Amino acid sequence: MKIVTAIDSFKGSMTSIEAGEAFAQGFHRVYPDAEIAVRPLADGGEGTVEALTDGMNGSREHVTVSGPLGEPVDCQYGIIRDSMTAVIEMSGAAGITLIPRAELNPLKTTTYGVGEVIADSIRKGCRRFIIGIGGSATNDGGVGMLQALGFSFLDADGTQISPGAEGLRNLHSISEENALPELSECTFRIACDVTNPLCGTNGSSAVFGPQKGATPAEVRDMDRWLFQYARLSRDLHPNADPDFPGTGAAGGMGFAFRTFLHSELQSGIRIVLEETHLESYLADADLVITGEGRLDSQTAMGKVPIGVANLAKAHGKPVIAFAGSVTEDACTCNECGIDAYFPIVRGVTTLEEACETENAKKNMSAAAEQVARVMKLQIKGF
Repeated sequence: MKIVTAIDSFKGSMTSIEAGEAFAQGFHRVYPDAEIAVRPLADGGEGTVEALTDGMNGSREHVTVSGPLGEPVDCQYGIIRDSMTAVIEMSGAAGITLIPRAELNPLKTTTYGVGEVIADSIRKGCRRFIIGIGGSATNDGGVGMLQALGFSFLDADGTQISPGAEGLRNLHSISEENALPELSECTFRIACDVTNPLCGTNGSSAVFGPQKGATPAEVRDMDRWLFQYARLSRDLHPNADPDFPGTGAAGGMGFAFRTFLHSELQSGIRIVLEETHLESYLADADLVITGEGRLDSQTAMGKVPIGVANLAKAHGKPVIAFAGSVTEDACTCNECGIDAYFPIVRGVTTLEEACETENAKKNMSAAAEQVARVMKLQIKGF
């Protein structure tokens, strides 16, 4: 029997790999000879560095960079050595969780540290990049990142504009003359699961600015400054398109990556499924295991387990999902490729106890064992 696991992380308790290994441990108690391939899974957001790096024999790297308010932060990213691919979450250098809520201010926050992480990975030999751009505290159009990579964003006096969205107010010209030459050798796949344009009523400032601390007046200002930034960008890149879906992601990071680094903006789960070559593992599998921390109706609307299920069903494979908790409306998942699902929590417990890593592993292992026992009964003809 061959089984493939592709389980999203149970945030706060198990990584993707830990969840898969816990399943394998329990299943092997009943079927010790089963071949179980534990594959990494993520959606391009939190946990992607861990999942891809640990699941693809990569290494975790640490670099001290400028945080969203300019303070030094330790940022972790991954390098997959076989392809010299850097796996980066921009939230590690410019994330909203790095700032106390009272200090959120998109006029001041910068993506400069993200560029420093990219530059560090380039120095270490990487030329392929997978970058998740969720969870940002910024609205600077990605200009800070580009400045860290050598691009010049100048005011009327020829001086680099100041950090944060407020620097865009004085933007007069853009130059690529001093950009890192290695960038011409680099390819970027950007995990971007929003479709907002850069500007306008559905743009980055209007939709995401308030949650990052912007007032209504600041939202209007930032939107105007980003529009001017997009107009100036066309002087260098005539095809720059601020209306392209996703250019408004992460305060305009989508626009910066697509315009200046010629990147692809793609669904995070699509990137992960392709990069991990999951489909090749499914071809001769007898069973596919997936799951996430909470299974509900939102799961059925295209979250990670459904991406796995859709791929498995394309090959006619049965799919079972495990979750920390299951809501009443999770039954919609059965209509989207998940044949059966099971909660792993075995009794009344606090959320803290359920999320403790060792408890979560034991619960996953125990649930996997019982599913295996039911399968054995079926094989015996009961």
